[in-house]
Amino acid sequence: MPKYFITIAGNIGVGKSTLVNLLAKRTGWEPVYEAVAENPYLADFYEDMARWSFNSQIFFLSRRLRQHHFLLQRENAIIQDRSVYEDAEIFARNLYMQGNMSQRDWACYYDLYQTLATVLTPPHLVIYLQASVPTLQQRIAQRGRDYEQNIAESYLVRLNELYESWASNFSRSSMLTINTNNLNYIQYEEHLDQIWQKIDERLKGRDFLIL
Repeated sequence: MPKYFITIAGNIGVGKSTLVNLLAKRTGWEPVYEAVAENPYLADFYEDMARWSFNSQIFFLSRRLRQHHFLLQRENAIIQDRSVYEDAEIFARNLYMQGNMSQRDWACYYDLYQTLATVLTPPHLVIYLQASVPTLQQRIAQRGRDYEQNIAESYLVRLNELYESWASNFSRSSMLTINTNNLNYIQYEEHLDQIWQKIDERLKGRDFLIL
């Protein structure tokens, strides 16, 4: 088990990968990024969610479970972009709720997820990054991935709602919630300092204040 196994969670465009990169540089921890570019179904999924949802989510689940298992074998500290829990509890669940994944596919997918998740050792800390939908839309536009530019506002709203529910009920490991609407940790070093202080306090078992 790594000395520290930290996972950054949050909606599309919230700034997970950026924070992973910056914290890795600051701490010397090993960064582990989401396999977005490797998903052969993702562009098709955004064009036709009902047709490609099961394929895309199974890909993500497989890669995330493999990655999670691999990380548990490491001895150095790890900071990970997005958890296996989000794939199932946020994205796949939303697809099912909105009719973009059939009952049969959802039942098959979720049963597989639950079976495997029970045997995985959870991270030491999950950091949940919050942001409003307008903030998410601005950040998505700024990073310029073509297949993300037509994501509906209602889709981001639903994901935010599911994230809030998931975060409030998550009990597998400690969770630190940080609202990022007024934080720009790329431009302002002091904002990154604030985040690191909260992480350091939580890892040392202290109380923390929501930013």
